[in-house]
Amino acid sequence: MTTSSKTSPASAAPLDLVIFGGAGDLSVRKLLPALYMAHMHDKLPKKTRIHALGRQDWDRAAFVAFLQEKVTGFIDSKAFSDDAWTTFVERLNYVSVDATQANDFATLAAAMQPGSDRVYYLATAPTLFVGICANLHGAGLIDAKARVVLEKPLGHDLASAQKINDDVGQFFQEQQIFRIDHYLGKETVQNLMVLRFGNTIFEPLWRSPHIKSVQITVAESVGVGSRAGFYDGTGAMRDMIQNHLLQLLCIVAMEPPVSLDPDAVRDEKLKVLRSLRPMTMADVAKDTVRGQYSPGASKDGSAIGYLQEENVPNDSRTETFVALKAHINNWRWANVPIFLRTGKRMAERRSEIVIEFADLPFTIFQDSPHQSVNRLMIRLQPEEHVQLHMMAKEPGSGMKLRPVHLNLDLESAFTERRAEAYERLLIDVIKGRLTHFMRRDELEAAWTWVDPIIDGWKQLNEKPKAYTAGTWGPAASSALMAREDSSWVEES
Repeated sequence: MTTSSKTSPASAAPLDLVIFGGAGDLSVRKLLPALYMAHMHDKLPKKTRIHALGRQDWDRAAFVAFLQEKVTGFIDSKAFSDDAWTTFVERLNYVSVDATQANDFATLAAAMQPGSDRVYYLATAPTLFVGICANLHGAGLIDAKARVVLEKPLGHDLASAQKINDDVGQFFQEQQIFRIDHYLGKETVQNLMVLRFGNTIFEPLWRSPHIKSVQITVAESVGVGSRAGFYDGTGAMRDMIQNHLLQLLCIVAMEPPVSLDPDAVRDEKLKVLRSLRPMTMADVAKDTVRGQYSPGASKDGSAIGYLQEENVPNDSRTETFVALKAHINNWRWANVPIFLRTGKRMAERRSEIVIEFADLPFTIFQDSPHQSVNRLMIRLQPEEHVQLHMMAKEPGSGMKLRPVHLNLDLESAFTERRAEAYERLLIDVIKGRLTHFMRRDELEAAWTWVDPIIDGWKQLNEKPKAYTAGTWGPAASSALMAREDSSWVEES
């Protein structure tokens, strides 16, 4: 495997950015709005053409009408400008292409600018990846400067992930492949690197025995909705734990890299993944919780259960919730339990990292025998902030303590515009910056750890535990924490 981390310098050459699945949900909701914002703020190369590819037999007028109807609703109304939209649409081109038909790629080749840098975004099912890459190669559309962006899911187990990597690797070198995880484009996630490695105050405490536990939660208040057909064959472990949560864990747990060179950073993340303690069958039975939401409530009123969702079999055992306890086998994290949790139809939409520091060995404040723990809370969404929770004296006589927090509100601390994750990552791709994208060995190391857990669930042959929509998941997830003398932050 090629592991060179060299990235291409900013180029004055024209740019052709090609989106396979250009009229699909991801393109409409995320990619085209992100590219509009990049255009509006002059972040795209001057001679950029964006080619949206799809099977629809549209002329340009039909495509522009589609954009006007579907895409503009996903652009912040405060950022929308008729003039900027008009000039953005001028950059866009629709090409009717069946990705499985090699002859159609001649039409794409004819639409390309001479001598352009090329970015291919595969917002399609992974089953189409190899065919698309082969047809691009056959049409002479891949050169040493070309880049390809791969959207998850990248496999459903280690073997399928390796096949995707092998298939795409026939046509693109490793340094040309950008495996995207939009969580790595979030401002607060990138700020976590600075919090850890740009300051000295936390590093002496960022280890066992000073840290009691780590919690990483990615909770969603919505159900599976229109993704039910895909989701039922996937589940929360494959959809969220294997990628988003493990990537967050890597940034929390990694050692300081020698530089911000892409491979220097990714080498350290890989060490974390390879240090995860493999789970035995006994561990899977004791330290993991699978759940499935049942009818309950949502912010919009009542909510149906997972089994009542359209395109979900009545007897489905697919998990919509996972909580588990992991361990990292190295000196820094020895004996520190790491709790990962994700789920659909939970009490609120929230993504956060909680570093729970060790308890006091002894308290001299007898007026406050039950003291709150010291925590560093890193909120990723919906708002973005960092809070350090500690104890302070209440005003008045005596020495009664009260929990308080120091707050770094990233949204108010910086007045500059904050780009969304997809916009930031798309600009990274255009500039050839690989730091915030997964390398092949990272992806495969994550699957190596996850596969035995999924296999263990199959052998246990247990139904997911029911939890009411609008709650924080099955009671068993609270018991998982209690066995380590901890609790989820909302239960503290």
